Amino acid sequence: MDKKERMERTEHNDVGSIRIADEVVGVIAGLAATEVPGVAGMSAGLVGGIAEMLGKKNLSKGVKVEVGEREAAVDLYIIVEYGVRIPDVALRVQENVKRGIESMTGLDVVEVNIHVQGVGFGSEEKDEDIRVR
Repeated sequence: MDKKERMERTEHNDVGSIRIADEVVGVIAGLAATEVPGVAGMSAGLVGGIAEMLGKKNLSKGVKVEVGEREAAVDLYIIVEYGVRIPDVALRVQENVKRGIESMTGLDVVEVNIHVQGVGFGSEEKDEDIRVR
């Protein structure tokens, strides 16, 4: 199997063919994961023992997908917000990612593995005294 075949899911029908790139599935998974309350962001992995949090523009980073003819498996590397119950957030992420990929691509998602890489402490905004209004 050449590289191009591995990078895309191709479906043939009467009219022609439909190709869905693995990157597209990764972006769908990243968007679905970050929609869940309690997810601070996606992680690029551990860098020097510290989880590097990615911005909203890098939604396919922190996501590893394997796409076959009819099925997909997803690994997500996330950072959760401080104070949330991690198993509950992870379960909601799994459900949301599975639903998003299946509804948008028609693929059966066989597994969604969650790897919690860190805890995000929300940026505290300092209320400075305003001298003049």
